Amino acid sequence: MRNTPDGLRAWLHRHPLIPDAVLAGMLAAAAVPCAYAPSLAGFDAPAGLREPGALSLALTLAGCLSTALRRSRPFAMLFLVVLAEVTLASLDQSGSLLWVAALVLVYTVAAHRGLALSLCALALSLTCRALLAVTVTGPADRTAHLFVAVLTMTLWIAGRGARLRRAYLAELRERAARTERARESDTRAARAEERSRIARELHDVVAHHVSVMTVQASAARRVLATNPDGAREALSAIEEMGRTAMAEMRNIVGVLRTDAAPAERSPQPGVQEIPTLVDQMREAGLRTQLWIEAEGGPLPPGVDLAAYRLVQEALTNSLRHAGPRARAWVTVRQGPGELAVQVEDDGRGAEPPAPATDRTGHGLVGIRERVALYGGILRIGPRPEGGFEVNARFPLKDV
Repeated sequence: MRNTPDGLRAWLHRHPLIPDAVLAGMLAAAAVPCAYAPSLAGFDAPAGLREPGALSLALTLAGCLSTALRRSRPFAMLFLVVLAEVTLASLDQSGSLLWVAALVLVYTVAAHRGLALSLCALALSLTCRALLAVTVTGPADRTAHLFVAVLTMTLWIAGRGARLRRAYLAELRERAARTERARESDTRAARAEERSRIARELHDVVAHHVSVMTVQASAARRVLATNPDGAREALSAIEEMGRTAMAEMRNIVGVLRTDAAPAERSPQPGVQEIPTLVDQMREAGLRTQLWIEAEGGPLPPGVDLAAYRLVQEALTNSLRHAGPRARAWVTVRQGPGELAVQVEDDGRGAEPPAPATDRTGHGLVGIRERVALYGGILRIGPRPEGGFEVNARFPLKDV
């Protein structure tokens, strides 16, 4: 135990029987002389008061020592004290300091027990005071009992106030704990959402660039012997695509850095970068046409990025599955209150197009999550005239 007031207070709080036993011992030690000199206890000696005997001393000591158990059984100890006072009064013996023990126990019941039991304790103590007032004849003694009754009411009110204050402080601590738990839960949810977002971004970047690099490498291998210049251009495109992929991945995972000075990150791509994306797909061998019709102000950053990733994933799937001589069309229309993004391909080529179920992998699942996140509508599936289609509509409430 630390030798400080706070440490001593905490130790006594953990061992309440020790201070209660000390209080009971002091009260019992003071009650014995007061039994022989009632004026020391605050009362004048009434006429006919007998000299205390062994029974009266035993009852007095038992009542005073009962306060040692005031934390565990306060109402039972109060009943014992009241019974001792009434018994001593019936024997014309002095109650000594039993009224002090009764005050202590009334306060304890009010401060540590419920309202119903504390009201019973108050009623029991006041009834005892009324009975004792009836047994005395002098006005001074009646005044003294009235004074004790007022003290009883005062201490009962103080005990109830202390109990309500403790309950209020406990509620504040519980509310603070709930707030802290909710904050930690929100933090975990935000981290999980951020991890999910980073996973989607990494998938889109890696799937797109690796698919383009694979197509370019396959083309370079086929023309390596007959067209070295063409193979060299394809290899240069692969090198440039690899650098671009690495740069984008560094930008994405840069948010995971924990050092004090993270690297600066370039803005996330959006609709304005779609022409560059279409040029990359053309270089990879996918004949792509682009139409952009923009009306209104700038797009919200989240919708802007989602539209770019949608076009990127859809063109990557067309490059991988639509066939070597397929064509693709990209249409982006920004109208009042809505952004429409459509990517189509004809799926015609020397090789038969892959089934539609093979073209809805994890990337398009991520696209569904992006579109749903911003309250959009998404359609993914085959076109009636052949080929494949990805069609999304984003509401633009803030534009």
